[in-house]
Amino acid sequence: MGSRSMGRRLLHPSGLKWPVLGYVSTHCRKRDPNEDEPNIRVLLEHRFYKEKSKSVKQTCDKCNTIIWGLIQTWYTCTGCYYRCHSKCLNLISKPCVRSKVSHQAEYELNICPEAGLDSQDYRCAECRAPISLRGVPSEARQCDYTGQYYCSHCHWNDLAVIPARVVHNWDFEPRKVSRCSLRYLALMVSRPVLRLREINPLLFNYVEELVEIRKLRQDILLMKPYFITCKEAMEARLLLQLQDRQHFVENDEMYSVQDLLDAHTGRLGCSLTETHTLFAKHIKLDCERCQAKGFVCELCREGDVLFPFDSHTSVCSDCSAVFHRDCYYDNSTTCPKCARLMLRKQSLFQEPGPDMDA
Repeated sequence: MGSRSMGRRLLHPSGLKWPVLGYVSTHCRKRDPNEDEPNIRVLLEHRFYKEKSKSVKQTCDKCNTIIWGLIQTWYTCTGCYYRCHSKCLNLISKPCVRSKVSHQAEYELNICPEAGLDSQDYRCAECRAPISLRGVPSEARQCDYTGQYYCSHCHWNDLAVIPARVVHNWDFEPRKVSRCSLRYLALMVSRPVLRLREINPLLFNYVEELVEIRKLRQDILLMKPYFITCKEAMEARLLLQLQDRQHFVENDEMYSVQDLLDAHTGRLGCSLTETHTLFAKHIKLDCERCQAKGFVCELCREGDVLFPFDSHTSVCSDCSAVFHRDCYYDNSTTCPKCARLMLRKQSLFQEPGPDMDA
């Protein structure tokens, strides 16, 4: 009985004896793939960080197979979010897409600029593996953004909105792109690099949302001088309402693809209208200092105080004086303030008369 009870006490609840369990635990620790791998690897401008998550299922961007985080070491590039097994790191041949974004920062604005598979020597545009339209030895897949052909390892039939189709045709239908193009478009989506008035000025004739957004942006730029000289506005950080679209307080010409996506869905128009209302309320109602910077129409000297962003006003392009729109055009767009300034200038430079010489 004593020997049997001693045997029971030496057993672990799992059924293994304590010495055996200790051996297995030690053996597993020695075989842990994460122990000998560095936390950071820098390759071809990629900055790879070793991932700690073991439960999230990912796909390796290099070999196109599943990454089993529980038993495999894997890395993610912090620049372009390229994911791969540790064993695939040294097989990567393309530099980080973020470096292209930093140095180039522009879109291909020709719609699917195909040059033909023969111009690529029937090889993948990225990894240079042999490909053909017949699928032998590997299927050739076209990227709608670059127009080039890729193998199935470099092109997973991912879908993305194509900037060229948006600015030329206002077409937001997602199309198939390569993995490299998908990452580049994702990194570029919020960059304001599209000058629509130069790329396609006719777009404003057909898309009402863009006309409304351009007017709101122009008004916000007219409001900006009030805020940067107003202590209350600076303390309230009103201009930070547009911190996600900083270019909106710098100019009214540049757009990002995200701006156009939000304009298409109506989200941008709604948010800009709310911001415009908030800004106008501060200047015209809440702040006495900003109210004091308003204008009185010098042509009729009637009505309320005017501001350059009011919808019923016109602003002199030379002196920035503000008038009622009807008064300004009834007066043949002649500005009385400019006339006064001209007379004053002429009197200062007028030649002295004979009496003054004497």
